[in-house]
Amino acid sequence: MCGRFFRHGVTWEEYHAALNLIEPDNVDPPEPSYNIAPMSFAPIIRPREHRQPGFELVPMQWSLVPSWWKKPLSEKKFSTFNARCETINESKSYQGSFRHHRCLIPMSGYYEWSGPKGSKIPFAIGLRNRRWFCCAGLWSRAMIDGSELDTFTLITTTPNDVTAGIHTRMPVIIHPENYEHWMTAHYMDVFDLMRPFPAIDMHAWPVHPDVGNVRNQGERLIRET
Repeated sequence: MCGRFFRHGVTWEEYHAALNLIEPDNVDPPEPSYNIAPMSFAPIIRPREHRQPGFELVPMQWSLVPSWWKKPLSEKKFSTFNARCETINESKSYQGSFRHHRCLIPMSGYYEWSGPKGSKIPFAIGLRNRRWFCCAGLWSRAMIDGSELDTFTLITTTPNDVTAGIHTRMPVIIHPENYEHWMTAHYMDVFDLMRPFPAIDMHAWPVHPDVGNVRNQGERLIRET
């Protein structure tokens, strides 16, 4: 499970260099955010719609609402902020998005809590020498109360040696050379991308207990000690 992540500031030039991203006119890039939780809005990267060439960065709500869901969101009782890579092609909630609406989720790292109940320690987990990277995601568009709602989920896989001692799952991290392939290839050709990221390229460190408190958001809480 990945229930919180963070993102440092990323410039339009960096997004463009990574994905030839279409930069919107007169719009600042998303601000840094250090406590992104399910049901909050975060930017994701997807192919432009209506078969336009290129990719775009758009805000979406974290916790996927399947396109077939027509009831009020208050009646949705199942969790969809993470999707297990082993079952997304069979899942009613994720199958359509996996086949047609794959996306990337830019982040600088994510949080996991480890330890005995009542005294769990939060850890930040990121990539070595990389200020930001992209994880595999799915997005969906549902019609809720007469309005379109775009939402996304984060795909998880089994942990590597760095994360196994902290949690039983980790996000699927995509190598930059596979960004476009993940989003545009036939779904049968992307299964090999959903594997644990090499442990040698990752690190984890304990962070301030307040990282999970929405009233305390800032880079100072995740600095390595």
